[in-house]
Amino acid sequence: MKDFLNELRRPINISLSKKFLYSTLILMAGIILGIISKVLDETASNLLPYFLEVLDLRNFFSRVGIWIFLAVLISVYSKSPVRSAINVFLFFSGMVGSYYLYTVMIAGFFPKSYMMIWIVMTVISPFMAFVCWYAKGKGIIAISISSIIFMFISRQAIAFGFWYFHIKYNLELLLWIATIFVLYQSPKQIIKVVITGTFLYFLTAQTNLLWGML
Repeated sequence: MKDFLNELRRPINISLSKKFLYSTLILMAGIILGIISKVLDETASNLLPYFLEVLDLRNFFSRVGIWIFLAVLISVYSKSPVRSAINVFLFFSGMVGSYYLYTVMIAGFFPKSYMMIWIVMTVISPFMAFVCWYAKGKGIIAISISSIIFMFISRQAIAFGFWYFHIKYNLELLLWIATIFVLYQSPKQIIKVVITGTFLYFLTAQTNLLWGML
């Protein structure tokens, strides 16, 4: 199995000091973003600086798209699948931990059900990150993983069908474009990713529609 995975994408060894440094920085980034997200969430939009109000960062950080994108970014640029799992777990641990510590200790309430959803996401994030790391690999498996990532980001940013096209959120459209650059390896590869991801978008959208009708 190890040889098979190495054929998809080969890990890069780095020193222990660099591993510790990178993981610490990622943990700190998660903590800072968690606090920023909660502060924005607790602040009325008309009390924010004008440019933050225009960007609507309060809603941006409350949506899933930015966190999926950051997890993918950390994952694919880590040096190995194991490092990817560790780094993404630390990021989510820092973000979720700081967000809900602020919520409980400063904002003064305890949203148990919503918090449990994010804790579950944090627990499963290393397994997802391990798989996502191979999106930058070679062959059909890497293209399939990239296509699934592209599909998830597309579902956050865009709603489209045979007769309509709607941008759900402008900042997430930027994430959608950035995801293409993050996943890019060659023109042929990214075309396959976009086409396959778009097909999966339609397929999952129709599946959701059918379930809604049942």
